[in-house]
Amino acid sequence: MPEGDSAGESIHGRPSAIGNFFKRLGQVYQSWLDKSTPFSAVRWAVTVILTAIYMLRVYILQGWYIVTYALGIYHLNLFIAFLSPKVDPSLLDDPDEGPALPTKQNEEFRPFIRRLPEFKFWHSATKGIIIAMICTFFEAFNVPVFWPILVMYFIMLFCITMKRQIKHMIKYRYLPFTHGKRTYRGKEDTAKTFAS
Repeated sequence: MPEGDSAGESIHGRPSAIGNFFKRLGQVYQSWLDKSTPFSAVRWAVTVILTAIYMLRVYILQGWYIVTYALGIYHLNLFIAFLSPKVDPSLLDDPDEGPALPTKQNEEFRPFIRRLPEFKFWHSATKGIIIAMICTFFEAFNVPVFWPILVMYFIMLFCITMKRQIKHMIKYRYLPFTHGKRTYRGKEDTAKTFAS
């Protein structure tokens, strides 16, 4: 084995202390992520609390509007990916090429598979908030701008993007939200039972 060939190894072929530290840090981080997976309500509550803290910080400091705008655009991008199907039906030329959404009532049901799963959506959104929060500690990111223009531009961008996404949903007949498994009720039993 060549000396110092792999990442995190020192010149003598043994793992370096810094490499071991970051490897262990990554393992602990992944362990916490794995433990949080089943608790989606708690995860999103923490994200909402972090968002409120960030917004309060920006309001109190009266700055970092460009960072906030970039965070909003990033979250909008994540949300659109969350609402979109993994395989875009408008890009498929041949319907037998891959999984497609049903277009007729009598077609077989195919579940909606998102381009960005919920867990990755949450993870990316939370990381974005934390990075934006860190940016508020550096004056270099406090670019002076007239913030009402940014707000109006973001609202306009949000409306145009969501209108396009909703048109896409209507055209290809898919709904990105499910409310659990469908249950069907059979005919009620109206026969009388006889007591013997």
